[in-house]
Amino acid sequence: LPGMQTSRSKPCSCPSFKLREVASMYFTMIAVFLVILVVALQGSVPRGSDFPYKVPLDPQGLLELSWNVSYPEQAVHFQLLVRDLQFGLLFGMSDRGEFENADLAVLWSDGHNSYFGDAWSDAKGQLHMDSQQDYQLLGARRAPEGLYLLFRRAFSTCDPKDYLIEDGTVHLIYGILEKPVHSLQAINISAIHRGLQRVQLLKPNITVPELPSDMKTMEITAPDVVIPSQETTYWCYMAELAEDFPKHHIIMYEPVITAGNEALVHHMEVFQCAAEFDSFPHYNGPCDSKMKPDRLNYCRHVLAAWAMGAQAFYYPKEAGLAFGGPGSSRYLRLEIHYHNPLVFKGRRDSSGIRLYYTATLRRYDAGIMELGLVYTPVMAIPPGEDAFLLTGYCTDKCTQLALPAAGIRIFASQLHTHLAGRKVVTVLSRDGRERQVVNADGHYSPHFQEIRMLKEVVAVFPGDELITTCTYNTEDRSRATVGGFGILEEMCVNYVHYYPQTQLELCKSAVDPGYLHRYFNLVNRFNDEEVCTCPQVSVPQQFFSVPWNTFNRDVLKSLYGFAPISMHCNKSSAVRFPVRIASQP
Repeated sequence: LPGMQTSRSKPCSCPSFKLREVASMYFTMIAVFLVILVVALQGSVPRGSDFPYKVPLDPQGLLELSWNVSYPEQAVHFQLLVRDLQFGLLFGMSDRGEFENADLAVLWSDGHNSYFGDAWSDAKGQLHMDSQQDYQLLGARRAPEGLYLLFRRAFSTCDPKDYLIEDGTVHLIYGILEKPVHSLQAINISAIHRGLQRVQLLKPNITVPELPSDMKTMEITAPDVVIPSQETTYWCYMAELAEDFPKHHIIMYEPVITAGNEALVHHMEVFQCAAEFDSFPHYNGPCDSKMKPDRLNYCRHVLAAWAMGAQAFYYPKEAGLAFGGPGSSRYLRLEIHYHNPLVFKGRRDSSGIRLYYTATLRRYDAGIMELGLVYTPVMAIPPGEDAFLLTGYCTDKCTQLALPAAGIRIFASQLHTHLAGRKVVTVLSRDGRERQVVNADGHYSPHFQEIRMLKEVVAVFPGDELITTCTYNTEDRSRATVGGFGILEEMCVNYVHYYPQTQLELCKSAVDPGYLHRYFNLVNRFNDEEVCTCPQVSVPQQFFSVPWNTFNRDVLKSLYGFAPISMHCNKSSAVRFPVRIASQP
């Protein structure tokens, strides 16, 4: 299907063509004549502990999805609670949350009987019964709180109509049928109440470390705020540690969500402020308010980050994240993203993050390192691009200088772009060969960013390279998108969490500015429209005046692929290790 190649084209072991043809006819007959009568299925609701992951699908909380992951079976088991069932629902997955070219499980009723089936939608949004039924209904049961549906789906099927469930973000979609329908084909998906939810379905199977007996907890929560009656709000609240709070290790954290607001609290982060300031003003209000003190912009060191659907975050038994003590600010900033599309009024909230910490310091301090691209306008994306790649390097020269001989261990990662980002991947290269994927998200969304524990710890040694590539889509933009801090500018970052902590805090690159100057001169030689290369004109202004024909696009891609790079190999003090210009790996 168009637009679904990344999700549906992976190889797997399939029946031969003739067997496949027979199977197709067989499943078509099942779909048409032997539909599954849901009301006839009975069974006990599985225990909540069988489904450790849970997320509300819709803002009202009428649909609640729970799931577990079986890596031996290569399958996901879903439990969907429908609190107010009317005449059915759609649940499924698509590349970026569209209802076209989607892979769906559908429950529908004609007013007398209810039916369940595996379906797909075409490029126009028309539903079709799938000839291969890969959403396997395992049970259904009515309970006082609603209808429970239990079904199973393999990660990968041999069906070209099916979505490939893989690591990273999955865009789940849902629709609610409010009127009876006589057939699957009669469902008009453009006329139903529908929406999407982003989750990481394939959670890592990690053993929870034993927690120390002297562990304490601290809650950084909003002080009973009234959630604004608008769709999107970022709320900031300042908290502070006790004046003589000694050094501790954070070893775990988890969300604290006010009951009833589970569908409104989209994500949360706790930042520590810069130690060079003796004090920070108190603040409790919208993060974009003109009343917010400017000094709060210096509270950017991430201590904890949670997004909807995430569970508790555990540090490895060897390490903890240091806070408190000399050289550590006692001021913290809580940031909560409220997503309130139904514009509820008067909802009060005291959500936040609970930190688990210990005075018995572990063997290593954990550190956070920035990989990817420097925040600079010399890295730009032309308008009208469907998949433009930019790559940032942490070179062998930097790791050789900055990492200890025994190396470091990366155990978690948070990918970050702004609104045009579509994919992010970081790979480890050793001796000129790609050895391991550190973290990858082929369905990345800038609206769903969380710190993710890695399935396996990645060892990085002096002389290794860490290469981060971001894919952008600017089809809706009429001028170039440059790198920078603004939301309509772009970033390409992977915040990796590792131990033992080193002085290396930032290992990023950008194209050498001198070669970009040559690019603008080349554009002027082959185009009638002049790009001013005089010193008083900024790089963004130069990019904005480039006529974006095929030649200028291709030359820019080549420049980013082959020109020398400027390395930023920075200590936490912002002092650089002595690495500057380098050729691309």
